[in-house]
Amino acid sequence: MNGASRPTSGEPSGARAAVVPPASRLEQDERWARAALGFLVEPGHTGLVPMVKDLGAVETLAAVRAGRAGRAAETYVRLPDLDVRRIATEVQRVGARVVVPGDPEWPVRVEALRRPPLCLYVSGSADLADDTGRSVSVVGSRMASDYGRAAAADLGEGLASRGWASVSGAATGIDAAVHRGTLAAGGCTVAVLACGIDRVYPRTHGRLLEAVRQHGAVVTEMPPGSAPLPRRFLARNRLIAALSRATVVVEASLRSGSLSTANEAATLARPVAAYPGPVTSATSAGCHRLLRHHVAELVTNVDEVLELAASIGEELAPEGVGEIRPTDGLDPVEHQVWSVTPLRRWVDPADLASAAGVDPALVPRAVAVLEALGLLDRDGDRVRKASPPAG
Repeated sequence: MNGASRPTSGEPSGARAAVVPPASRLEQDERWARAALGFLVEPGHTGLVPMVKDLGAVETLAAVRAGRAGRAAETYVRLPDLDVRRIATEVQRVGARVVVPGDPEWPVRVEALRRPPLCLYVSGSADLADDTGRSVSVVGSRMASDYGRAAAADLGEGLASRGWASVSGAATGIDAAVHRGTLAAGGCTVAVLACGIDRVYPRTHGRLLEAVRQHGAVVTEMPPGSAPLPRRFLARNRLIAALSRATVVVEASLRSGSLSTANEAATLARPVAAYPGPVTSATSAGCHRLLRHHVAELVTNVDEVLELAASIGEELAPEGVGEIRPTDGLDPVEHQVWSVTPLRRWVDPADLASAAGVDPALVPRAVAVLEALGLLDRDGDRVRKASPPAG
């Protein structure tokens, strides 16, 4: 087998094929060694991510090439296809960059993940660390309703108007709506992909992703050429949750993948919020379950979202108030006298005491106050309710 020795006890069964010498001096650079390891295994690999933390990427990659990185066969299966120079060339071709821990642009929030990304491929004008420092993840159903798309677009626009960035997954439905809402308001938005930085997925979102690059960033932990496989969307969802200060689910069915984003955010002790929908709506059933199980807080606008996402006291949502009525400031006697006074019939104030069930001695003062406030009309000794103003 190309001169490789037979595996010893503790080596993977495919170790003889795994002993492959480095093909590029780039592998001696921590950045490209991380990119190489990200090519070899899927995100969050149980073996290599802890090794990188202990040994560094260069030493871990050397261990993989020597067949000393554990027994798991999946660690070695892509090794014959590894070409770091090709990865670097493709990154350069598409105008992207590889961001690793220690870089000024590295978003330290992702370190909270149990198995953080080895590196991130970034394309766009945004500084990933700065712009996700004040960001909210907004996710939801691909099969969104008009209500859901409008709510997501409004939220994206509201975040932008307050100087916050949005983070989402560039999918159809809610994701696309929040990206577009943010862009329409001139804000920064970050699209996290489940495929390589050189791919457009879904294919219909080519123009959207280009707009995101111009005013924000496109991000992935998958190396160039990677296809959007189902399990990679779950890995992407955990990254969406980790990048931002809070996660909002606008619309989601009971089997929506966006629920995994919400649950990941909750695991990270990040605020989770959900928009309510009609109780008959299947596309809001997942949101309602998050609320019922106390995973999420109910929100209805950007003020309430930012109150959750921001530091304590930084973005306090105003308390909603109902219609202010002229009678709101009346005391109990005044309100009772006003309530029994007819609108179209004149009455003697003395008769109001019996109708209102109040002390007759208190009625003259109450009538005087109500007249002064314009709530009663007087005709000699008789009174009636003042007609409401037109409109």
